[in-house]
Amino acid sequence: MSHSEITNRLSRETSPYLLQHAHNPVDWYPWGPEALERARREGKPILLSIGYSACHWCHVMAHESFEDPATAQAMNELFVNIKVDREERPDLDKIYQTAHQLLTGRGGGWPLTLVLTPEDQTPFFAGTYFPRTPRHGMPAFADLLQRIEAFYRTRGDEVNQQNAALLNALQSVNPAPPVGDVTLNGEPLEIARRQLESSFDARYGGFGGAPKFPHPPHIERLLRHGSQNRAAKDSEVHGGTNAAGRSRHPASRDISSSLYVRGRTPGATDVDDQALTMASFTLQAMAKGGIYDQLGGGFCRYAVDEQWMIPHFEKMLYDNGLLLVLYAQAWAATHAPLFKRTALETAQWVMREMQSPEGGYYSSLDADSEGHEGKFYVWSQDEVRSLLNEQEYTVFAQRFGLDRAPNFEDHWHLHVFEDIETISHELKLSEMEVINLLDAARAKLLKVREQRVHPGRDEKILTSWNALMIKGMALAGRLLNEPELLHSAERSLHFIKTTLWHDGRLLATYKDGRAHLMAYLDDYAYLLDAVLELLQVRWRTDDLNFAVQLAEVLLVHFEDKQRGGFYFTADDHEQLIHRPKLLADDATPAGNGIAAYGLNRLGHLLGETRYLDAAERALKAGWDDITRAPYAHDSMLLALEEILTPPQIIILRGEPAEMPEWQSLCTSGYALRRLCFTIPANEPHLPGVLALRTAKNGPVAYICEGHVCNAPITELAKLESHL
Repeated sequence: MSHSEITNRLSRETSPYLLQHAHNPVDWYPWGPEALERARREGKPILLSIGYSACHWCHVMAHESFEDPATAQAMNELFVNIKVDREERPDLDKIYQTAHQLLTGRGGGWPLTLVLTPEDQTPFFAGTYFPRTPRHGMPAFADLLQRIEAFYRTRGDEVNQQNAALLNALQSVNPAPPVGDVTLNGEPLEIARRQLESSFDARYGGFGGAPKFPHPPHIERLLRHGSQNRAAKDSEVHGGTNAAGRSRHPASRDISSSLYVRGRTPGATDVDDQALTMASFTLQAMAKGGIYDQLGGGFCRYAVDEQWMIPHFEKMLYDNGLLLVLYAQAWAATHAPLFKRTALETAQWVMREMQSPEGGYYSSLDADSEGHEGKFYVWSQDEVRSLLNEQEYTVFAQRFGLDRAPNFEDHWHLHVFEDIETISHELKLSEMEVINLLDAARAKLLKVREQRVHPGRDEKILTSWNALMIKGMALAGRLLNEPELLHSAERSLHFIKTTLWHDGRLLATYKDGRAHLMAYLDDYAYLLDAVLELLQVRWRTDDLNFAVQLAEVLLVHFEDKQRGGFYFTADDHEQLIHRPKLLADDATPAGNGIAAYGLNRLGHLLGETRYLDAAERALKAGWDDITRAPYAHDSMLLALEEILTPPQIIILRGEPAEMPEWQSLCTSGYALRRLCFTIPANEPHLPGVLALRTAKNGPVAYICEGHVCNAPITELAKLESHL
């Protein structure tokens, strides 16, 4: 029987990752009562395999082991086999990644391979990728499974002792209750700033060595440090020039890879130029690197080298949502054209390739096409030369390194090697001529690349990742004045509200007409943050009410009422071996930090002290962890910063035709702690203190910071002066 004729229970699932394994000879189950009950009934240990559809090594292990009849036979005889898509079930992934760390003493990853006891699903063995045949010091997977099953049968007492210790250790992973009264202060913000500088790569940008990840929360932390009191230097905020006509800020021009300004003396100035330089340099290096798709836009997940040259070619929606925010903010701070172009190209790639006809955003693009990683993206010299005219090729080759040795398996993956100014000088062309030639060449190559076999696309729609992209599109649409991006964000939010919101609760995932799985903390927290961003671009009271509903679910179903903070799963979620309360950022921001950040902002907007108190309780609950390693808790620091220094809330009221100039004044530029909401004069039934922000005869601005509000402003010149 061929593989295509074999089907297992995964054929009934919607997850593309699970469906990739539906024709394995392995008797796979999805996680659920059927598999867990069979394991208990037969006394068989559970082999749990966790991965995701864009994961290269998941594909390798599937091809080597799960498609191999002999390996599958051993798995089927010895275990009940469960396959999990970590993007659909981040609750299981977070628990068992932590268990891997505790059992092995090192970080995990994907594919994640565990063996669990049938009675309570506690893992007694953990690993990641295993080959079908012995190599690189790793045993053959089938042989390893034989030994694990024998150990389970013959040494049950040791398994039970280890499991008891592991369960205790898992409980200790959650933050301990604070001892005594906690007084929040800004010291962790300064410590994180110093920690980020110490790990900053002054040569290539970013943090640490290879493999190199973008770490958007790190970059955002530096951007925020670089923005303190920046409004006082208005010409720099708006990209002003000095008498010589040169930009004041170094990030507005090409920065060579050797640029590095000496560190500041902490506290020496309220405007941290060095932090902004580190953030800008990193964003430039990534935008010019191979981690960025130089033809089609969008970022890959990480680079395998320290120079950002060769990526792991998968593209994830969450990375691009977070980076879209940063590039739009960096453009507002510096007016560097590279940042604006990168933000727009990334947004256009998302709208072109990642937004479904229904409005939601798809999850990811695979690293592989036609069985080879990166094949879709790389070029030969001959192919490029045949597609471009001589002048286009000369400029393109110099810009992207085709005049150098190949950098990826005898082919060229595009990476910026030469700046525009140098090419202009050497070829005796104007800079605009160079730019036009490059744009023409890129368009020709992109058109041809579109005819290639595309990488696989994971078309499930995840609430949390959609929320990150909604925020990115809304913020970039506002700062770059691009209404198309706003429309894209609105389509996704409409999809979530009509498809993934049922009976006052969110569902986590959708595909092929089916929405299912109870949503997690990140779904609610990210979406609350995204809705508040979208409301700043255009007001809809219905969306504000939706934000309030999200906040109420956070307080009722996720908050730890005794200790503060938020669990990753709701109180009525499936009972698992652990209910994590996660504070540190990983590939995505920590839900606790974004929940506290969003609740604090919503609390100030509405004057709702319950939200403000919950945000503060979350910070106090995690204070020991935050102060122990501030740089690992950027999202918690985001909330801390705005609890200590509340955001400026501006409410504009007036007739829609009168408001664009007022709104533009308040919402453009680089003001990270300012929220501005433009509410039509005739909008009824506003909740909370918004009901007190009444319309006048003409436009009016209400400005509050924390619990202090100014007198209403009815003249545009006075508003400009106040800002």
